[in-house]
Formats: sequence, structure tokens, C-alpha cells
Amino acid sequence: MDKKFFYEKKVHIFKALANPVRLEILDFLSSGEKCVCEIVQELGYEQPHISKSLQKLKDAGLIAQRKEGLNVYYSLQFNCMGDFLTCLNTVLVHTLPAKKE
Repeated sequence: MDKKFFYEKKVHIFKALANPVRLEILDFLSSGEKCVCEIVQELGYEQPHISKSLQKLKDAGLIAQRKEGLNVYYSLQFNCMGDFLTCLNTVLVHTLPAKKE
């Protein structure tokens, strides 16, 4: 694979990750496959906003989708993405200053 193309694809993935709603979606999907309706209910955003975010994540190759009847289900494309998110969450917990009450 061309080295430049490889890094351009990495940038595409990181751009897809550079959005709080998309990161919330990925965190939610790390526990398993979910219907769009479940994602909307859990995260509390409007359905069109969730759908646009899901499309960005799909375009980046981070999530997979399948259709069953009228429902569309999404899941992480690769199990290692869940490991990456867990690692990122651990880094944040240990590096963010404690919130003062």
C-alpha cells in the first residue's frame, strides 16, 4: 500500500472520530450491536443527527450495518475499536484534573 494513501486514510478515520456525538455512538456500540432507535433513545439526539453521524462512521470504515425488516442495526466493524475506546477512556480518567466540588 502506498505510504501517503495509508496516512491519508488514517486522517480520514481521525476526522470521523473528532466529534463528541460520534465518540458517544462508538462508546455505546462497544457493548454490542444496536438499532438506530436504541442509539437515538440512549444518546438523546435527534434521529437525523444520529443518522448523519452513523454515516460518517460507516464511511470511515469504523462501523458495520445490517438491515432487518424496517430496522437498521449498527455495530463496531472491528473488535479492536472497542479496545481503542477503552484505552482512550482510561487515558482520560488518569489525565483529566479532578473536578472540584
